[in-house]
Amino acid sequence: MFHDLYTPEGSHLAEPPWQVYPRPQLRRDSFLCLNGWWEFAVGQGDAPPATYPDRIRVPFCPESLLSGIHRHFAEGSRLFYRRRFTLPQGFVRGRVLLHIGAADQVLDCFCNGVALGRHTGGYTAMTFDLTNALKQDNELVLRVRDDLRTPVLPYGKQVLQRGGMWYTPVSGIWQTVWLESVPQRYIRQLTIRTDTRRAVLDTGAPGLSGRVTVETPEGPVVCPLVQGRAEFLPETPRLWSPEDPYLYRCRIQAGADLADSYFALRQIDIRQVDGCARLCLNGQPRFFHGVLDQGYWSDGLYTPADPSCYEKDILAMKSLGFNTLRKHIKVEPEEFYYQCDRLGMVVFQDMVNTGNYAYWRDTVWPTLGFQTRRDDRRMHADPAARAAFVQCMEETVAQLYSHPCILYWTIFNEGWGQFDSSALYARLRTLDPGRIIDSTSGWFRGGDTDVDSIHHYYGPWRLKAGRRPLVLSEFGGCCLAVEGHLFHPGKTYGYSSSRSGAELTRVILQLYEKRVLPAIPKGLCGAIYTQLSDVEDEVNGLLTYDRKVLKPQAAPLRALAGRLHRAMAGH
Repeated sequence: MFHDLYTPEGSHLAEPPWQVYPRPQLRRDSFLCLNGWWEFAVGQGDAPPATYPDRIRVPFCPESLLSGIHRHFAEGSRLFYRRRFTLPQGFVRGRVLLHIGAADQVLDCFCNGVALGRHTGGYTAMTFDLTNALKQDNELVLRVRDDLRTPVLPYGKQVLQRGGMWYTPVSGIWQTVWLESVPQRYIRQLTIRTDTRRAVLDTGAPGLSGRVTVETPEGPVVCPLVQGRAEFLPETPRLWSPEDPYLYRCRIQAGADLADSYFALRQIDIRQVDGCARLCLNGQPRFFHGVLDQGYWSDGLYTPADPSCYEKDILAMKSLGFNTLRKHIKVEPEEFYYQCDRLGMVVFQDMVNTGNYAYWRDTVWPTLGFQTRRDDRRMHADPAARAAFVQCMEETVAQLYSHPCILYWTIFNEGWGQFDSSALYARLRTLDPGRIIDSTSGWFRGGDTDVDSIHHYYGPWRLKAGRRPLVLSEFGGCCLAVEGHLFHPGKTYGYSSSRSGAELTRVILQLYEKRVLPAIPKGLCGAIYTQLSDVEDEVNGLLTYDRKVLKPQAAPLRALAGRLHRAMAGH
């Protein structure tokens, strides 16, 4: 059905693949990548298998072509990964930590037969301390269990029977596996809080002291690290924006620990401008001209073949004039956010949904305008699913908090797993006082939220700003099926149809000219077009699924972006 879509690039992957440092905001020179070929077996029980008959290429999920497995296993199966390793001479500096960027959904770690812990949740990073279990020659076994039959844990767009806007399920390890060695006392998690005047770096280790050396345009500035915290107050701040994504690079010396990091000075807030509530970046009204980015890849599913693929996607969207990506129902490796930080791409970050989805309740009736529904205890009432959602939300915010590109959190999308949105808004606000929070993107508005967030694909448009900033958080979905670049020829999905790139360009321009541009003087602050690339059956991407064809014409879309920003600047 789809083999012609895949490229032969998978056979030329670097070995091991994904050798980029996985945690760019806390970078040490101790890094041992464990990506590459692992022994692999599947079982139904928890006991490790006697033999490992297959090999799998980490960090690609077994459903992907790049993994070397390319199939899905029965729900509830245990996926076993085994690898033997010897630490290089001089590697051990105190403690030895194993890091795994993400594994779907429940991972247990064993080193030399010693159980070292469990991580639950398929989208956030985990760390295990191997120190006390290490020998000269070591065996690492990772057991991963995934089960989509009961949607308790966050699952995103995965379904057992893929089709339409729901996609191939992903299981097992799908981000980098790596080792580092740290001193006995070390920075466990770096949190960086900034605005337009200062940055505060918190190592989470109040017993550590030292210094932070910040590189500035005027030269290095040394800030004392006292009780694990340092404050940077530049005389002439250089602010981060899509046009000037300036990053302050720094080196942190905390006791015996030494790490490199970076941060940016910027601020997002809401201000009244000419009678409208506006989203303002660094004090100025900004139109957030964006695309929906679901982060799926034709050969790697959740994981692109190489980290450079993120940069190519970002630059492709910037070449069309976009300044924002809505990262939709997925948490990416930190390399993605680093590239957005570096290249100046704003990110609107979704939380990953739990709970059951019902087509008529959550899509058809709301699309027809029936969007009033209480989101109290009766909505998605499973306490386990609720607890799992909150845990994933808290871990997501903690993991991504320091990335300057993220300006906006979305809690619930179109009612999927929605419950108690005002309470979740309050919880997220305590975790992050500074960013914009979209509690209910699309419909089923609850109570507290920072924006009025609307989706429009069909029917009459109702873009009326109220007391909050208005964001068109999904629209468009205009389709062009490019022969030779289709996942499922003969069965495509989307919201319109074009026969050529020129026709698609005209359709997109008309949509913005008739619907989006006139709404900006009335309070519209951002618009998220669906979508960056085709995904499986969906052919409404600006890029094909294999990223080989950019469908619309670039110059007219760049010109459109200029008109959008001038419209915002004029009001």
